[in-house]
Amino acid sequence: MALAPISGTGAATDAAFGLDFQSLLSIILTQLTYQDPLKPVDNFQFVSQLAQFSQLQQSQTLNDQITSLLAAQGATQATSLLGRTIDFAANGATQSGKVEAVSFSSGQPTVTIRTSTDQVVSGVSIADIANIRL
Repeated sequence: MALAPISGTGAATDAAFGLDFQSLLSIILTQLTYQDPLKPVDNFQFVSQLAQFSQLQQSQTLNDQITSLLAAQGATQATSLLGRTIDFAANGATQSGKVEAVSFSSGQPTVTIRTSTDQVVSGVSIADIANIRL
């Protein structure tokens, strides 16, 4: 019995199989333990499957590292806005104000802004910022 080739990376593979790399290796070892001695797995096919699992692990590691890098970049961008005057979208209109605080909800940076009318707007995503003024 041979394992089917695996395609996809990271979360897509985890979602499809619900398994991590160690679990997939365990499946291969179980396959080897219970294979029919009269019909062993072809060596080329076995090595090919191991290479696919190795690529899967490397892709997942790279995906995790990129996710961490993006989170750090978002945090840096958000903190660089402190004290700056910005234009942002709120309630279908563009408003402007000064960034007073940065917070993180669910890992995503949001800012608190004091508008020119002394109104405090909290929870503005940095994606809603239209312009940063000097």
